[in-house]
Formats: sequence, structure tokens, C-alpha cells
Amino acid sequence: MSRLTISLPPAQQLVDGKLTGASDGATYPILDPATGQEIGVAPDSSAADVDAAIAAARRAFDESAWATDRALRVRCLRQLHAALTEEAEEFKALTTAEVGMPGFMMTAAGFDVPVEGLRWVTDLLESYEFETDLGEAQPMGIPTRRTVRREPVGVVAAISPWNVPTQINLAKIGPALAAGCTVVLKPAPDTPWVAAELGRLVAERTDMPAGVLNVVMPRSNEVASQLTSDPRVDMVSFTGSTDTGRAIMAAAAPTLKKVFLELGGKSASIVLDDTDVAAAAAGTAFTVCIHAGQGCALTTRLVVPREKYDEAVQSAADTMAAIGTADPADPSAICGPVISKVQRDRVEAYLRLAEEEGGTFATGGRVQVKEGDLAGGFWVEPTVIAGLDNSSRLAQEEIFGPVLVVIPHDGDDDAVRIANDSEFGLSGSVTGGDLERATAVAHRIRTGTIAVNGGVWFSPDAPFGGYKQSGLGREMGVAGFEEYLEVKTLAFPA
Repeated sequence: MSRLTISLPPAQQLVDGKLTGASDGATYPILDPATGQEIGVAPDSSAADVDAAIAAARRAFDESAWATDRALRVRCLRQLHAALTEEAEEFKALTTAEVGMPGFMMTAAGFDVPVEGLRWVTDLLESYEFETDLGEAQPMGIPTRRTVRREPVGVVAAISPWNVPTQINLAKIGPALAAGCTVVLKPAPDTPWVAAELGRLVAERTDMPAGVLNVVMPRSNEVASQLTSDPRVDMVSFTGSTDTGRAIMAAAAPTLKKVFLELGGKSASIVLDDTDVAAAAAGTAFTVCIHAGQGCALTTRLVVPREKYDEAVQSAADTMAAIGTADPADPSAICGPVISKVQRDRVEAYLRLAEEEGGTFATGGRVQVKEGDLAGGFWVEPTVIAGLDNSSRLAQEEIFGPVLVVIPHDGDDDAVRIANDSEFGLSGSVTGGDLERATAVAHRIRTGTIAVNGGVWFSPDAPFGGYKQSGLGREMGVAGFEEYLEVKTLAFPA
């Protein structure tokens, strides 16, 4: 598929069961990150559109059978899963065009895994026990029979980022809808199209009642902020930066909304001295190149034994230099463009800061200008930075680009100290020759997920989320489903 000839029909918002443009006709361009060229337009949802979506979701929750009819929810979610499966190839092509995501990611977080996650949560819905019998007791001497009932939270505002939009969109709306909630989904303005496609499939391919799922795509943060402050919204589920997460908490505070936050990360890849350090460094460098480093859980700090520091730096640099950057439509591509000029400029500013802080580039260190069709794209060279310690801003702040900082450690205790010396606590990894020793180190790392010796934690049934300023709550797994449920205790005379 040529990056220059693809042209998307106008994306449409979904409000109260209707696929439409913005009420005032406003649009904004969708750009191909690989070329910088416009490939379509999205409706710039107005404040009136967002208000209508919230009203529709509120009405659908309060007045339709969605919250109480488990069989209806199962049927509609199975219909959505079938539609996504049948249109998978078209959906993947659109994702590569809009997101700049390399095609190989579509078999993982880009598409196949989140679609499998929708099936998994629907299976869970069929078997989940919404009511638990606590048996009889005599609280305060009164014979009483007790039950605990779980009920949907209500109207959910689901706000998603641009890096892996289909995965995060489905990780939010899947369990929320399965729980019986109604949803207003707001994607990032950089990637509205794949969210609009979810809305289209719901409208055209499922029996979901009008208003159960609404998709709006305002470009303005001020318009979008209605979702976090409106008293008709019961919960905000947000994935994005820590700074925005703080703002959402503040906006939700006056109405005491439930808030789920999956925020930033600066995860450490710890390599112990009893393993092949060069191989571990190469593996970490490879992961940081995936999707141009635009992943919150990527291990962008490589923490290696001091005595093998130079070897690790060289191995990481050789790996990144060999990978380079490529058109994400190329089947062999690993590192495509970053999402936008804004993001490219942000990464470039960090590269200049690395030099100011005294770092050196073992490879990379520049934004990249390609020739021909890709000349206008948003390219950054995969970069390995040496010579900085963990106190540097490059080691402490989330960059969201293909940039790896290599930091020396002086033994297991020092490696743990470095890994935990961060405001974030999202993910990480430990690689060691002795599994018991590596596991003991992993137990001491304060993060929500961690891989030991190459283990993979990313799966629909595994909870994902962070410690510290990486967020609140968990997404995916039973824990992610239960984020969208309230707990009610009922007591009856025995």
C-alpha cells in the first residue's frame, strides 16, 4: 500500500446511535506520520456534541436494559469481536497509515491481542459471579443473611492516547461495556480514525442500544474536559501522561468521580553480572526501537554492571544502528516514525538536553530527514546515550521516542536502588543467569509489571498498571474488569 495514495473517507463520530460529522461541520486533518501528508479528516466534535454524547450515555444507562441484561451484553460484544475479526486486514492497514505503527505489531498489541482481549472479557462476563453469599451472622446480636453484589459504575468517560490506540480503546470499552456501563470514548486527536471505526462497527454490526457507546473526537482540550467534570459522568478511565492524569484527578474531584489512570513510565532493564550482558543489552535496545519507542512500559533505562558498561553500550548501539528506521508499511520495519512534528520536536529537545547534561551518543542523536516519499515524515534516529547517571533528566523523564539511556550499577542492591529511584513505577525487567537471584531482584522493584529473563506479562488475562506516579488501578484481567464495578452489600433478616 502506497503511503502517498491512501485516502480515508471522512471519519464519523458516534452519538446516540448515529454516525455523523461534528454538529457545526468542523473537521481537522489526519496525517500519515511517515510522510506528514494529510490522508483524511475527522470531525472536530463541539461542546454540544460532547454534551449530547454524555446525555445519550446517561439515558442508555438509566433507561435501557444494558446494565441489567447480561445476555444482551454478551451478544453485542460477540458481534463486535466478529466484526473486528472479519475486517481485520482493513483495520490493520488503517492503523499503520494513521498511527505509523509497523505491520509486525498488528499480531501483538497493535490489533490481534486486544481483539483477543475483547473475546476474553466476554467469556469472563458469561461466567462472572456478580453476587456472593456471605452466609449468616449475628452482627450486633441480630441474625442476618448477607450478600455482596457487584453493579456497573455507570457512565464512563474513556480517554485514550495515540500510541497503541486500538489496544487501549478496547482495553477500556471492552470491560466497561461488559460490566454494564455505558461509555463515551474520546481518542487522541492524532489518531481518531481507528476509534471512529470502532464506532462504525458498533453502529452497523451490533445490536447495541443507542447511546451505550458514543465516540467523540474534539481537538480542543477545553471541549474534552467536559468529560472529566460533568456530574453525569460516573467514572473517568484515562491513559496518557502523568501531568494530564493529575489534571484529570483535579477536574474529577468536585464530583468525586471514580478515576482510573494509566500514566507514564521510565522503566529499568536490569542486567545482572552472571549473564550475557551484551545479549541482554541488545534485547533491550531492540524493544526500545519497536514503534519508535512510543510505549509507556518500554524499558528505556538499561542498568548494567559497571565493569561491563562499555560492552553493553556497544552492543546496544550496534543493535539500534542495524535496525534504523523504515516505512511502517514495509513488512520488515521495526522502528517507524514518531506520531507527529510536535512529538519529533519534543524528542529532539531531549537529545539536545542529553548533550547539555554531558551525555554522549553511541549511535543516533538526531532527527532524521528522509528522501522521496518519506521526506515529510516525523523521523528520529534510534539513539543510545552513554555517560549519564540516574539523576539526569534523560534518565528520569519519559521521552516517548527511540532513546535508550545506559546506566552503570555496582551490584544487585545498587541496581534495585537505581530502578526504584524514579517517580514512575510502571514496568521493568531483570535478566540474570540464576533465576532465583533474578526473581529476588524483581520482587524488590516497585512496579506494576516486571519481566524476568524474557518472560512476557502482556496478555488479556494479566492486570496492567503502575505504582507511584504511573497511575491508579489496573487494566485488563479480572482486576481490570472489576474497575468498572461498584460493590453493594445487602443484609436480610435470617
